[in-house]
Amino acid sequence: MKRTFVVVLGVTAAVAMFGGLVYAALTVAHVSEPAAITVQGLTVRRLWATASTAVAFIGLVIGAMGLRRSSLFSTESGRLAAIAALAAGLFAAGNGGLNLAVANGGPGSGNGVVGGAAALVLGLIALMLGGLALARSHRAA
Repeated sequence: MKRTFVVVLGVTAAVAMFGGLVYAALTVAHVSEPAAITVQGLTVRRLWATASTAVAFIGLVIGAMGLRRSSLFSTESGRLAAIAALAAGLFAAGNGGLNLAVANGGPGSGNGVVGGAAALVLGLIALMLGGLALARSHRAA
Protein backbone atom coordinates (compact mmCIF):
# COMPACT_ATOMS: atom_id res chain seq x y z
CA MET A 1 0.00 0.00 0.00
CA LYS A 2 2.78 2.41 0.95
CA ARG A 3 4.79 1.64 -2.20
CA THR A 4 1.72 2.08 -4.42
CA PHE A 5 1.11 5.50 -2.90
CA VAL A 6 4.71 6.53 -3.52
CA VAL A 7 4.54 5.35 -7.15
CA VAL A 8 1.26 7.19 -7.77
CA LEU A 9 2.65 10.31 -6.12
CA GLY A 10 5.84 10.10 -8.20
CA VAL A 11 3.92 9.64 -11.47
CA THR A 12 1.63 12.55 -10.60
CA ALA A 13 4.62 14.77 -9.85
CA ALA A 14 6.32 13.74 -13.12
CA VAL A 15 3.19 14.50 -15.16
CA ALA A 16 2.78 17.87 -13.45
CA MET A 17 6.42 18.72 -14.07
CA PHE A 18 6.14 17.66 -17.73
CA GLY A 19 3.05 19.83 -18.19
CA GLY A 20 4.81 22.78 -16.56
CA LEU A 21 7.86 22.37 -18.78
CA VAL A 22 5.70 22.17 -21.93
CA TYR A 23 3.85 25.33 -20.87
CA ALA A 24 7.18 27.05 -20.17
CA ALA A 25 8.43 26.08 -23.65
CA LEU A 26 5.23 27.48 -25.19
CA THR A 27 5.57 30.69 -23.20
CA VAL A 28 9.22 31.18 -24.17
CA ALA A 29 8.31 30.64 -27.84
CA HIS A 30 5.49 33.23 -27.46
CA VAL A 31 2.81 30.79 -28.66
CA SER A 32 1.03 30.04 -25.39
CA GLU A 33 -2.16 31.95 -26.24
CA PRO A 34 -4.90 29.83 -27.83
CA ALA A 35 -5.72 30.46 -31.47
CA ALA A 36 -8.73 32.59 -32.36
CA ILE A 37 -9.85 30.06 -34.98
CA THR A 38 -9.36 26.40 -34.13
CA VAL A 39 -8.24 24.06 -36.90
CA GLN A 40 -9.66 20.54 -36.66
CA GLY A 41 -7.97 17.41 -37.93
CA LEU A 42 -4.45 16.39 -38.79
CA THR A 43 -2.22 18.95 -40.49
CA VAL A 44 1.29 18.50 -41.81
CA ARG A 45 2.80 20.42 -38.89
CA ARG A 46 0.79 18.42 -36.37
CA LEU A 47 2.02 15.21 -37.99
CA TRP A 48 5.60 16.54 -37.87
CA ALA A 49 5.24 17.38 -34.16
CA THR A 50 3.64 14.02 -33.38
CA ALA A 51 6.40 12.10 -35.17
CA SER A 52 9.05 14.12 -33.32
CA THR A 53 7.32 13.41 -30.01
CA ALA A 54 7.22 9.68 -30.81
CA VAL A 55 10.95 9.67 -31.62
CA ALA A 56 11.63 11.56 -28.37
CA PHE A 57 9.62 9.04 -26.36
CA ILE A 58 11.44 6.12 -27.99
CA GLY A 59 14.75 7.80 -27.19
CA LEU A 60 13.63 8.34 -23.61
CA VAL A 61 12.73 4.67 -23.21
CA ILE A 62 16.00 3.49 -24.76
CA GLY A 63 17.97 5.89 -22.57
CA ALA A 64 16.16 4.74 -19.43
CA MET A 65 16.71 1.09 -20.31
CA GLY A 66 20.39 1.72 -21.06
CA LEU A 67 20.79 3.61 -17.80
CA ARG A 68 19.03 0.88 -15.89
CA ARG A 69 21.22 -1.73 -17.58
CA SER A 70 18.21 -3.73 -18.64
CA SER A 71 18.67 -7.33 -19.70
CA LEU A 72 17.81 -6.22 -23.24
CA PHE A 73 21.12 -4.37 -23.42
CA SER A 74 24.30 -6.22 -22.52
CA THR A 75 27.43 -4.39 -21.48
CA GLU A 76 28.64 -4.27 -25.09
CA SER A 77 25.41 -2.82 -26.42
CA GLY A 78 24.88 -0.47 -23.45
CA ARG A 79 27.02 2.09 -25.20
CA LEU A 80 25.02 1.60 -28.40
CA ALA A 81 21.78 2.18 -26.49
CA ALA A 82 23.20 5.38 -24.99
CA ILE A 83 24.25 6.64 -28.42
CA ALA A 84 20.82 5.76 -29.86
CA ALA A 85 19.13 7.67 -27.05
CA LEU A 86 21.41 10.66 -27.65
CA ALA A 87 20.69 10.63 -31.39
CA ALA A 88 16.93 10.29 -30.91
CA GLY A 89 16.89 13.02 -28.27
CA LEU A 90 18.92 15.40 -30.41
CA PHE A 91 16.71 14.75 -33.44
CA ALA A 92 13.49 15.23 -31.47
CA ALA A 93 14.63 18.31 -29.56
CA GLY A 94 15.84 19.92 -32.78
CA ASN A 95 12.63 19.21 -34.63
CA GLY A 96 10.47 20.29 -31.70
CA GLY A 97 12.39 23.55 -31.39
CA LEU A 98 12.21 24.12 -35.13
CA ASN A 99 8.47 23.48 -35.10
CA LEU A 100 8.07 26.07 -32.34
CA ALA A 101 10.27 28.54 -34.21
CA VAL A 102 8.23 28.44 -37.42
CA ALA A 103 4.82 28.36 -35.71
CA ASN A 104 2.70 31.46 -36.17
CA GLY A 105 -0.13 30.62 -33.80
CA GLY A 106 -0.88 29.04 -30.47
CA PRO A 107 -2.57 25.80 -29.47
CA GLY A 108 -5.42 24.97 -31.84
CA SER A 109 -3.93 26.81 -34.82
CA GLY A 110 -2.94 23.60 -36.61
CA ASN A 111 0.79 24.33 -36.27
CA GLY A 112 1.53 21.50 -33.81
CA VAL A 113 2.93 23.79 -31.14
CA VAL A 114 1.92 21.57 -28.23
CA GLY A 115 3.48 18.52 -29.89
CA GLY A 116 6.57 20.56 -30.75
CA ALA A 117 6.95 21.68 -27.14
CA ALA A 118 6.42 18.11 -25.93
CA ALA A 119 9.06 16.85 -28.40
CA LEU A 120 11.47 19.53 -27.20
CA VAL A 121 11.02 18.62 -23.52
CA LEU A 122 11.09 14.84 -24.07
CA GLY A 123 14.05 15.17 -26.43
CA LEU A 124 16.04 17.06 -23.82
CA ILE A 125 15.18 14.42 -21.22
CA ALA A 126 16.26 11.68 -23.66
CA LEU A 127 19.53 13.56 -24.24
CA MET A 128 20.11 13.69 -20.49
CA LEU A 129 19.38 10.00 -20.00
CA GLY A 130 21.53 9.04 -22.98
CA GLY A 131 24.42 11.09 -21.64
CA LEU A 132 24.12 9.50 -18.22
CA ALA A 133 23.97 6.01 -19.76
CA LEU A 134 27.02 6.76 -21.92
CA ALA A 135 28.96 7.96 -18.87
CA ARG A 136 27.94 4.82 -17.00
CA SER A 137 28.99 2.58 -19.89
CA HIS A 138 32.43 4.23 -19.97
CA ARG A 139 32.78 3.73 -16.23
CA ALA A 140 31.80 0.05 -16.48
CA ALA A 141 34.33 -0.62 -19.25
